[in-house]
Amino acid sequence: MTTLIEAEHLYRYYGKHCAVHDVSFTLSKGEVLGFLGPNGAGKTTTMQMLCGNLAPSAGQIKINGYDLLDQPKSAKLSLGYLPDTPPLYRELSVEEFLQYCAQLHGIPRNSIASAINKAKERCGLHDVADRLITNLSKGFQQRVGIAQAILHNPEVIILDEPTVGLDPIQIREIRALIRELGQDHGIILSTHILNEVQESCSHVQIIHQGQLILNETIAGLKQRMNTGIVRVTTRHVPNAAVLSTLPGVASIDKVTEHQIKIHHSMTDNTVEQIAEAIIASGWGLQELTPIKQSMEDIFITLTQEPKQVDL
Repeated sequence: MTTLIEAEHLYRYYGKHCAVHDVSFTLSKGEVLGFLGPNGAGKTTTMQMLCGNLAPSAGQIKINGYDLLDQPKSAKLSLGYLPDTPPLYRELSVEEFLQYCAQLHGIPRNSIASAINKAKERCGLHDVADRLITNLSKGFQQRVGIAQAILHNPEVIILDEPTVGLDPIQIREIRALIRELGQDHGIILSTHILNEVQESCSHVQIIHQGQLILNETIAGLKQRMNTGIVRVTTRHVPNAAVLSTLPGVASIDKVTEHQIKIHHSMTDNTVEQIAEAIIASGWGLQELTPIKQSMEDIFITLTQEPKQVDL
């Protein structure tokens, strides 16, 4: 699998404030990486460094094998970028704007027409090609923004909040387009929408307080979401050490003196064994309630803890 982005030990300081602290990751062809983080976590700063708009205070970025600082022109030829506000000239038609962008990207003159046609086809823009951008809906303007990012067929596409402000139908269409583009390119998708990551991405990263606290495949994340949690309430204080020895019990969190949360695997009939152990110990079982984890639960749990999480 071809590695398209290598980010190694990135730091970025603003004065004495460290906005990005020792961030490292890779992106390969065929991967769609969802990049999540609360406001102020360092997400935008990291994106700007990857695009070459902001130099890291320390660390190295390679795009398609080219060092972004030492060989910026070669590296940026492999990049397509859609900011959160699409950089559109609204007084131009879609066709005129894409002609202009093709020249900016340095596409050979005899290849411009085919490059524009391919971008229009992939983004569903043929029917609006002659319309002024200012008269298009927000959804079509986002499509034009994506078209300019893929016009020169870059290996890496970086999309910053591509579905903000769109209606549900437009969101579904843009997500389908992202999945399609992800088959032939490497894509980084920055978003605040957790469902978007599950719908569109193959991998997910969460940044918090400038550090990566999660770097996981979507399959691995779903496995975490399917890990069971039960909330247990007893009349007498339960002995967590006894319960932790049961097969399938991963960890136990104390909620109150008489209430605990037990994290367990889904394959060992663990809940039944937990109930039997509590009854046999005479602690007086009052409640045993399964809790299903959502991606939002995982996100909130991780971003409430500043420590690094190894996976």
